[in-house]
Amino acid sequence: MEIESGSYQNIAKKESWRTVLTLAYQSLGVVYGDLSISPLYVYKSTFAEDIHHSESNEEIFGVLSFIFWTITLVPLLKYVFIVLRADDNGEGGTFALYSLLCRHARVNSLPSCQLADEQLIEYKTDSIGSSSSSMPQSGFAASLKSTLEKHGVLQKILLVLALIGTCMVIGDGVLTPAISVFSAVSGVELSMSKEHHKYIELPAACIILIGLFALQHYGTHRVGFLFAPVILLWLMCISAIGVYNIFHWNPHVYQALSPYYMYKFLKKTQSKGWMSLGGILLCITGSEAMFADLGHFSQLSIKIAFTSLVYPSLILAYMGQAAYLSQHHVIESEYNIGFYVSVPEKLRWPVLVIAILAAVVGSQAIITGTFSIIKQCSALGCFPKVKIVHTSSKMHGQIYIPEINWILMILCLAVTIGFRDTKRLGNASGLAVITVMLVTTCLMSLVIVLCWHKSVLFAIAFVVFFGTIEALYFSASLIKFLEGAWVPIALAFCFLLAMCTWHYGTLKRYEYDVQNKVSVNWLLSLSQTLGIARVRGLGLIHTELVSGVPAIFSHFVTNLPAFHQVLVFLCVKSVPVPHVRPEERFLVGRIGPKEFRIYRCIVRFGYRDVHKDDFEFEGDLVCSIAEFIRTEAATATAADTNGEDDDRMSVVGTCSTYMQGIEDHYESDLDDPNKPGTSEIRSPKPKKKSKSKIKKRVRFVVPETPKIEKETRQELMELTEAREGGVAYIMGNAYMKAKQGSGLVKRLAINIGYEFLRRNTRGPRNMLTSPNASTLEVGMIYHV
Repeated sequence: MEIESGSYQNIAKKESWRTVLTLAYQSLGVVYGDLSISPLYVYKSTFAEDIHHSESNEEIFGVLSFIFWTITLVPLLKYVFIVLRADDNGEGGTFALYSLLCRHARVNSLPSCQLADEQLIEYKTDSIGSSSSSMPQSGFAASLKSTLEKHGVLQKILLVLALIGTCMVIGDGVLTPAISVFSAVSGVELSMSKEHHKYIELPAACIILIGLFALQHYGTHRVGFLFAPVILLWLMCISAIGVYNIFHWNPHVYQALSPYYMYKFLKKTQSKGWMSLGGILLCITGSEAMFADLGHFSQLSIKIAFTSLVYPSLILAYMGQAAYLSQHHVIESEYNIGFYVSVPEKLRWPVLVIAILAAVVGSQAIITGTFSIIKQCSALGCFPKVKIVHTSSKMHGQIYIPEINWILMILCLAVTIGFRDTKRLGNASGLAVITVMLVTTCLMSLVIVLCWHKSVLFAIAFVVFFGTIEALYFSASLIKFLEGAWVPIALAFCFLLAMCTWHYGTLKRYEYDVQNKVSVNWLLSLSQTLGIARVRGLGLIHTELVSGVPAIFSHFVTNLPAFHQVLVFLCVKSVPVPHVRPEERFLVGRIGPKEFRIYRCIVRFGYRDVHKDDFEFEGDLVCSIAEFIRTEAATATAADTNGEDDDRMSVVGTCSTYMQGIEDHYESDLDDPNKPGTSEIRSPKPKKKSKSKIKKRVRFVVPETPKIEKETRQELMELTEAREGGVAYIMGNAYMKAKQGSGLVKRLAINIGYEFLRRNTRGPRNMLTSPNASTLEVGMIYHV
């Protein structure tokens, strides 16, 4: 079964083998960078202190056996064969699983959800498992679903679980670059005397890390074509060295693949062997990337790349290192069990260079993944609004978040300088990795029952089998709390606190808006009593509400009794699907009688969608209203609309989805726009640079026929005039304060936490990229 990804929806259902293999090759650089460089530090972290290899080789063979079965059971069996199938319309990751559960069990954390959202094509499409959502649910699944829907506490636990996984991914974004680059650079230890290498190792790692983060804003599309060859070269390199070491030092090392050696290892080393599992765990760091980066590729391409190249290369590399160590028991230096010691001397410098490049590529993938998951959190209302820069117009998902980038860099340098050794960095990284995997296992068990409609026994078997393996590793990592494992816990706690505070404040703000909204009838009666003036232009009132008139607008209009000739209540919201199709983007409705020219427009984005700039957005918005007017007239559904009929909304696409009856072309200001029978909407075309001013004209062709009512023609002309008169954005700038008598926790969360985040992050004006000159902010205090 092949599942189309968000970025390759235009490819036919049956992907050609050339496409699949090309994607598999490209996935090496993006998906497998982190997993491929784990041989650099696994053995060193495992044998750091807790255990030492003896002449009998039981410890070395036991560790190799653990590594082999861990890589086989977790990345291969769990992710490749099971978890990859739980995609959300081609997207993967912790939030994709949460989004699936939101849709199937109505546990949505977004307050502004509507029934109309459930009619979205991607909302209804189930491309996972073998069952569709229309299938009848078993008794247990139905009772589990109703229990989740009834109890708000369970919904909050589910959200916090997803957020914990997200926070640990962010922690991984700090720790993976640190341990990868530091381990790669530590190869100079074998080529220099002990007195000199310690002065080079740390500064070199820090310089590479600073360079890595400093270059993020250029995007990876310029050097992205180098990523896959680097990882391919690295995999070929480690597998070739592995094969050489196996045949040269110990051809019988294959015997260690027997699970019996795991039993012998634990029996001999006991508690110290159990504690060393925290080091072995690092062999699967980066496995989650297979699922998280699913949106960039396809299931089949990721499976082919892993099973045919990555998996055998890693196994050969670990077997080769074990073969070398089994014949070298004398401790020559502190570095006797590192990766580079098993590399033939003549090859050490070239391998060092390839390792550093591979470490940079692996780090790049996890940093990009961190940006991506923060964007998803922000879209679903669980992270403060941040500046999102799209670094590539062609590559889907290539984004850069400046604030997060510099925070990651500072934290990454802090842990590198603070720890200065692979052992403690490994302890920290291991806990972050295994926590994300545990969260995925828990969410997957719910997906199996609620979304796939499989037997509850299958879900229990999944949790018990993989949960037991992961819990064993989790306990071994947690025991190293004071030796580095406290770092991901501290980082996750800080980010989780910020996320929960922001989500709580957002919900309280929305509740206040709902409780204090005014009716459309109030607005209509107010215009008569106050004698409100209508000024030329198009007014966009930004609101979180999907119905009613926001308190911000009533506050504005009672103090300044005037608004624009065409008024649009604009709600930009996210829905729990990865992408909203252009033809379903806008929901447009009318507020009050036709002659008032007041509309409501709800713009829906998926959590992976790209928000357009203000020029394109304005054009699409006005086009959608014009199409709504035309459609309304054509279908004759616009009977006398009274003030209370505020819920009738029509789904309207973007300009590109309904070109019939609409013309657009580019011409200079010298051209004569006054042509009979047409009404025009102009918007500057920002990307085209020319000495003469080029303007985009979108023409609503209104033929001189009796079919188009005079009233409709007049309305379209007024919309055109309003756009020509200029667009003004009216934004609410709400200051939140906890009500008197609120508890201490609520006062801290709202007055200090939420307000601090709101003041230091981007507001709705920045999110809409509205021009400063045409923005009006209305201040108001919300007592929640």
